[in-house]
Amino acid sequence: MKIIAVIPARYEASRFPAKLMQMLGEKTVITTTYKNVVETELFDEVFVATDSEIIFDEIVRNGGKSVMTGQHETGSDRIAEAVQNIDCDIVINVQGDEPFLKLEPLKQLIQVFKEDDNQEISLASLKIKLTEKEEIENPNNVKVITDNNGFALYFSRSVIPFHREISYEVAYYKHIGVYAFRKHALLQFSKLEMKPLEISEKIECIRYLEYGMKIKLIETNFIGVGIDTPEDLEKARKLI
Repeated sequence: MKIIAVIPARYEASRFPAKLMQMLGEKTVITTTYKNVVETELFDEVFVATDSEIIFDEIVRNGGKSVMTGQHETGSDRIAEAVQNIDCDIVINVQGDEPFLKLEPLKQLIQVFKEDDNQEISLASLKIKLTEKEEIENPNNVKVITDNNGFALYFSRSVIPFHREISYEVAYYKHIGVYAFRKHALLQFSKLEMKPLEISEKIECIRYLEYGMKIKLIETNFIGVGIDTPEDLEKARKLI
């Protein structure tokens, strides 16, 4: 299999505009993410897909590869445009605002497709257990519930599952926005109309579920820093 990584990068983020061009140590957020993905040595190629000339120039200036795209509602739609003429089998989507992703979770996602002999899985992604009440209730944390085989049943910004039976302990999982797609499934995704659940929740992988595709979730204990707010940026700078 030919495996590539694509990092969707939008300059005008709604909650924190220009966050990808903020400095983390001596590099910007987007350059830090790009360099970290390249250094895993897991991929035949790594690209940044962006509609911003500022981000495009930043990556090229630092010796990276970038692809200009049109404007899109979701990162997956942006990646689909970027890869349609690239020869590959599996596309790993690494979020531009997740600069500290580690090697092992990426290897786990790739392994999902190596073991999928019948090619039934359209998408693989990551989840991590939540234990703090504040984190479970935070709508910026997308929660996911899965079946006994690890396939996604639903994603939500609300608290799922609802803990009605308090005598029974239930686990909560946060969805980490790192995706591994089969290329043909990604291209199919980009042609599908958004349905009400995706529009309501603003969670793009719900589109796969609404059209009956299979999403495999891998549990990880990796704790990164997704940069959605200025406060998140300060946390990341402390890690640097």
